[in-house]
Amino acid sequence: MTRLRVSIGKRLFFAMLLSIMAVAAIGVELVRWKLSDHASQYATHIEMDHLDGLFDALSAQYRQHYDWSFLPASSEQRKRWLRDELARVHADQQPGTSPLSPSLSYRIGLLDGNEHYLAGAIANRIMVVVASIDRIERPIVVDGKLAGYLVIAKSQNPDDELAVAFLIEQQRNLSILVAIGVLLSVLAAGLLAAHFRRPVKQLVYGARRLGQGQFATRLSIRRSDELGELADTFNHVAARLQDTERWRQQWVADTSHELRTPLSVLRAQMEALQDGIRTAKPETIALMLRQVQSLTKLVDELYELARADLGQRQYDKRSLDAWLLVQDVLVGFAEKFRVAGLTVSFGTMPPRVMVHGDVERLRQVVGNLLENSVRYTDAGGRIVVSGAVIGHAMHITIDDTAPAVPADLFDRLGERFFRVESSRNRQLGGAGLGLALSRHIVAAHDGRLAFAASPLGGLRATLVLPLES
Repeated sequence: MTRLRVSIGKRLFFAMLLSIMAVAAIGVELVRWKLSDHASQYATHIEMDHLDGLFDALSAQYRQHYDWSFLPASSEQRKRWLRDELARVHADQQPGTSPLSPSLSYRIGLLDGNEHYLAGAIANRIMVVVASIDRIERPIVVDGKLAGYLVIAKSQNPDDELAVAFLIEQQRNLSILVAIGVLLSVLAAGLLAAHFRRPVKQLVYGARRLGQGQFATRLSIRRSDELGELADTFNHVAARLQDTERWRQQWVADTSHELRTPLSVLRAQMEALQDGIRTAKPETIALMLRQVQSLTKLVDELYELARADLGQRQYDKRSLDAWLLVQDVLVGFAEKFRVAGLTVSFGTMPPRVMVHGDVERLRQVVGNLLENSVRYTDAGGRIVVSGAVIGHAMHITIDDTAPAVPADLFDRLGERFFRVESSRNRQLGGAGLGLALSRHIVAAHDGRLAFAASPLGGLRATLVLPLES
């Protein structure tokens, strides 16, 4: 089923037109209400008695001339002529006749046999509907021939007769005002539609380009209204999509690179075995096993990151002592510290240490941070672990000695596959996914992971976790 499309211009036009019609109808009702306070109530049969005399006079003049040729030539004179004729007929009546209604002469009109206007005041059909006017037509029959109609306009409420007379008298002016109102509605609707249509067309065009994958699309709409806000939001979304697409392409390239290295080593070793260049010694098998383990770890980390992105990782959160957890992880790293030639110092216990979290996941975060320090700190260096309570959060800080990380790269630590291009490189470490996983885990605990320059000359990593209430 095809959906009917109505443009903004048409919607605005109809809205303004309905508003003008509503105001006009209210104005008509106000006129009727205001004037009805001064209207005299006359019974219908009294008005018809006055019209009987006019009816006879019109019939007699038509019989005398055999047509309506005796009427004045101009329409303005004809309008006044019927009023004057009613006044003349009423003056000729016998003394004691009831007074003439002041509005009656403005509510009568004369039509020919084909109901074409001849004289007096005739309420048009629109006024009949809007003002709830009844048109009573009394046929004028002369010598058995229909000569015309004497028409009287009456309100459903006798108190509104003066208001009806006023509206009939001003209906031409009201029609002009309505026509002007309609033209103004068309003009205003056209201008407003043009004002709105340009940015809307740009938004539609931009949305189509985004749908085609052209994420560099931007809108140059500068407005202070909702459309301007929508355009700013569009540009923000387009920028995010562009960044996401760039990240996706980089992700694919980095993943391929990280997988290629151990696979190349494995392939070279297996081809050497196949060609008889090397034999299956324990050292060769151990080398191949290390590459398989490297591949396995990389695939596992990619899988965990993918699950984290989809929100599929499950957390078994409970109340735990975060400081004790850090101590346990440090004990497990004692041998690594010794082999790397690093000394470790541990700060005093913070006044509050209880947090709500997943023990194994947080242990993984602390382990990743310590592993990062072990791998990238020069031999003979130091690692200092300290804790503090700031506000309603516990801050666990890990400082290490040189080498340092450039300050402009702090925000990038934790990006997937990102490694600092210095001594902190892949020859010493892994694929650069550990910190990315750690950021996901910490975010799931409503915490944050921050990096800064360490006063010891290396890197400071700060794990912030909200304390239990």
